[in-house]
Amino acid sequence: MSALALSVLLSLVSAVAYAGGAILQERVAATTPGQRYAPLRRGAWWVAIALNGLGALLHVVALAYGPLSLVQPLGALTIVFALPMAAVFVRRRAGATAWRGALMATVGLAGLLSLTSSSDSQTLADAERIVLALVTGGGVLGLMVAAHAAHRHPVMRSVLLACAAGGAFGIASVFTKTVAVDLDENVAVVEQLPSLAVIAVLAAAGVLLSQASYRGAGLAAPLSTVTVVNPVVAAAVGLTLFGESFRHGATGTVLALGSGVVAACGLILLTTERIARETSTVTVAQGGPLPAGATGSQSQSQSQSQSQSQSHEDPGPCPAAGGLPAVPSQQPSAAHRRTRPRHQGRRERMVS
Repeated sequence: MSALALSVLLSLVSAVAYAGGAILQERVAATTPGQRYAPLRRGAWWVAIALNGLGALLHVVALAYGPLSLVQPLGALTIVFALPMAAVFVRRRAGATAWRGALMATVGLAGLLSLTSSSDSQTLADAERIVLALVTGGGVLGLMVAAHAAHRHPVMRSVLLACAAGGAFGIASVFTKTVAVDLDENVAVVEQLPSLAVIAVLAAAGVLLSQASYRGAGLAAPLSTVTVVNPVVAAAVGLTLFGESFRHGATGTVLALGSGVVAACGLILLTTERIARETSTVTVAQGGPLPAGATGSQSQSQSQSQSQSQSHEDPGPCPAAGGLPAVPSQQPSAAHRRTRPRHQGRRERMVS
């Protein structure tokens, strides 16, 4: 097996592990009370961390054998694998739009795979590593501040945190590729300690930020954002700083960009379908109107839930015909009963 084929196989297994970890993280975020350290007491969260660790380990080995501009885009298969896995393990079925998006993403990634050529491995200079680490840290902190400012908009907050997580994961892969190349060139491990520290910090930040992005926004939006931002950032660094390229020169580069656009459109379809499904679920749970495309069973369940909630409420005013103010359906009070004889007596004196 060639080095390129081995890197592809390891990337596929890594994507499956990441998909399983993402599904478990989303379930923990959805079922855990709103406490900061509550997920740490859940066994499912630690299983998700183990799956993410396995995916990261396989990803590191794949980077050692394959180019960064290929290994990182293959990580986008995480969300494609998450569809059937979510349907099997958590009984969450995907619609036709989601499967169409998954097919487009797979075709686009296959196009990138066919156009990627194996090139000589390169590394980054010390100055480039320092600048890249500082720029990444500033960008992640800026996105975190923006997410905190958008706390009243859960989807926007989730997307911002997911962008920060994707950027952290992408640059961590860049430093991982650098360390792998240096170790292959017999560079001492002691000299790689700063890069290893940057990898550890960015990887931990990516895990924590991705976990935070799942709270209040479901699985689709944050997972798709991380899946897109991660390979875009890493592939951009690979093409500019590592000197990686595609086959067939300028024509191959144009075709590779087209394949990337097709894959991105597929991921957008996946995202919009899942966001619409999750939004309709939240709307029905809150008793609001169903969005377009909702099924009759959802409408029936909504009407039943509304009738049950109304049956437990106190009876309010009875509506009057013709748009007049409602008349309270209550018995006359004691004050009304005391004044009634007085009015009747006055009426008898007037008649006499």
